[in-house]
This record gives sequence, C-alpha cells and structure tokens, in this order.
Amino acid sequence: MNSSRFEGRSAQRAALALVCAVTVLAGSGCDDGSRHSSSPAHQDSATRGAVVSVTPVADLDAKEVAVRLAKAGIDATQVRYGVRVHRLVYRTVDFKGTPTTASELVAMPKNDERALRVVSWLHGTEVYRGEVASVNDESPDRATALLFASTGRAVSAPDYLGLGKGPGTHPYGNPKATVTASVDALRATRTFARRQGRGLDRRVLISGFSQGGPATMLVGRALQRGADPFFRPGALAPVAGPFDLSGFEAAAADDRGERSSLYLAYFATAWNRMYGLYGAPNQAFRAPYDKTVQTLFNGDHKASELAAALPKTSKQLFTAEFLQRVRHPTGDLRRKLKVMDTTCDWRPDAPVHLFHARGDKDVAIAHSLHCQRQLTAQGADQQLSDVGEFDHSTTVLKALPQIVREFDRAR
Repeated sequence: MNSSRFEGRSAQRAALALVCAVTVLAGSGCDDGSRHSSSPAHQDSATRGAVVSVTPVADLDAKEVAVRLAKAGIDATQVRYGVRVHRLVYRTVDFKGTPTTASELVAMPKNDERALRVVSWLHGTEVYRGEVASVNDESPDRATALLFASTGRAVSAPDYLGLGKGPGTHPYGNPKATVTASVDALRATRTFARRQGRGLDRRVLISGFSQGGPATMLVGRALQRGADPFFRPGALAPVAGPFDLSGFEAAAADDRGERSSLYLAYFATAWNRMYGLYGAPNQAFRAPYDKTVQTLFNGDHKASELAAALPKTSKQLFTAEFLQRVRHPTGDLRRKLKVMDTTCDWRPDAPVHLFHARGDKDVAIAHSLHCQRQLTAQGADQQLSDVGEFDHSTTVLKALPQIVREFDRAR
C-alpha cells in the first residue's frame, strides 16, 4: 500500500488531523501540507464541509450486514467487515452560492485499517426527503453504503440539497448544487474520519445510480479540475444515468418510458423554481393538476402519493404547448439542458466503467451509449457493461458487485 497517498500515517499527521478536526468545525479548515490561497473564494470553500452534527444510525457486524444486503437484493458474498454508520449534517451552499446545510450518510468499516479508500455514492431520483440513506433505514442507498463499507472502504453518501435533514426543496438536476453538496460531503467525511483516527486516500471512487450517473461524471470532473485541494477522482462507475437529459425529457413528453408523467413533473416544478420555466402553473399543467402539482413536489410527499395524485401520461398532465417546448427546447432552457447532455464530454484521468441494462425502460441504455460516445471522442479510458434484461431498479443491484470488483482493481 502506497502510504504517500493517505493521511494519518505518522504522528505528525495524526497531530495535524486533530488540529484540523477542531479548526474545520470553527470554519477555518486546513489540509495536509497543501497550499491555500488567501482569496475570498478559497476562504469560503474552507468553511464548506464543516461538520454541524453527527448522529449514529447503525452499528452492524458482518453477518448483520450480509442479512441487510440480502434483504435489499444485493449479493452479500463480498462482505468482509461489520460497519458503523452515522448521519452527518454539514455546511455547504445552494445553487445560488448562499450558505446552507445538507446531510449525508457516512459508513465506516469495523476493521483496523487507519488509511481507507473512500467511495462517494450518489443516489438516484428521490421525491421524498425521508427516503434517502441518512434517514431511512430501509433505503436501498443505505444498503449500498453498507456493501462498500463492508469491503473495507469509507463511504460518503450525500442526500443532496433539500433532502434528508437539509432545508428547502431539492434543486433537481442542478449541476452546481450536485457538485457542491457532494464535494462538501467528502470534506465532512474526511473531518469525521480524522476524529476516528483514520485517514482517507485522496483518490475518490465515485459511483451513482440514475440521477447519480450524471452526478458521478459532474463530481469527477469537478475534482479533476481542482474543486477541492485534496481529493481527486480515482475511478468512476456510473449506473443507468440519463446522460442525454434533453432526450430523456423529450421522451417523457411523448410518454416513451415508465413513469414519464412523474419524472417530467418533477423536472418541470424543480426547474421552474430555479429558472422560471413558466409564469403560472396553468401554462404548463392542465386543470385540475395546475392547482396541486406545485405543492406535491415539495419534498414532503412519497412517490406512491405522487403516483396516486398524478395521471399516468404526460399528455393528460401537461398542456400541449408546454410539451412542445420540452420536445424542442430553445433559448435558456436549451442551454441549461445542454450542460446536462454533456456531463461525459471530457477526458477523465481515471478509468470510467459504465453500467446499464438493455431491459431498462425508465432510462434506456441509449443514454449510456451517448455517454460512451462522448468519452471515446475525448480519448478516455472507458467501457460499458450491459448487465442484462433487467428493469431500472434491478440494474443497480446487478451492477454493484461488479463495481466493487472494479474498485478493487483501482490504483
């Protein structure tokens, strides 16, 4: 093991870790030998990721972890260690740059390793704030964190903004908010690890499902470009992501895909809050839904409630004019969609392994092919694995054991 890439390998670093744990909480931050700019922007970034609170949520031995994984439908044969799990609330910024807080799940293996690789796990679409890993014991994303931690890795699983214990509503699909919440979660995880006398490898193993697929590429690119002075991407493994968001929303407008009306309504209400897609709800939604949709997507309603309250098709839910605008976006909407259509259009220094299933009817495998074409054009080290004839939710369950093996090979 190359100790030069880890923290906490010497008494000097252990002492520094203790100092840092205190100073980060005070909002000043520090890093192992890294040079810090005195610019206001860098001083602001030092306060981000500061830990506000830590709450224990689970303490499992290896057998208990295996049982939890089996219950979630995840292959448990790779489990080696028990896992301790905590919810962290940490400081970050919203998509406008205004200070706020967010929550994450942090999972640590119960072993004697002082220096750990870290996985950033980025979850898929969630409409209900209580469904995410840090607050829901039955969350598939909590089970995923248990899997990675039980193989000897630290796990940072951010809830994103407006979900879990974070205030406000979730800025669904906002690239800036995705990056800041996830990078600041890594910083908070590093602080927490130091308190435990453990160090994290700077090379982050990044993976995510569905919404977390493009998030994986966004966070990887941000780290490669220096969004944090310490962390860099070590390997990327996105699963079943909507990498062509323009195409995904256009398909939803045409009801080509499962749960089209719900996905498109979430997109429309979230993007209207952020960017002003329509002036009044009746410009986008048909009656009587124009009176209710805005409040349905406030983070306090479960997906089952939304499904019961919404029609099954976009044609029934949206005005013809709005659907046409989604099919053929122009102006600012087109520019903002393009940002999310090009999350793979760069050359990572780390290998990228895409996972998808040809049976996925929520997010077609064409999206991962779209990502692969962009990566290939950039000369990236990439591959795409088709996990089989499975639906969207099963895709990630089949991909996870392969991702563990992929991360085992990462250097």
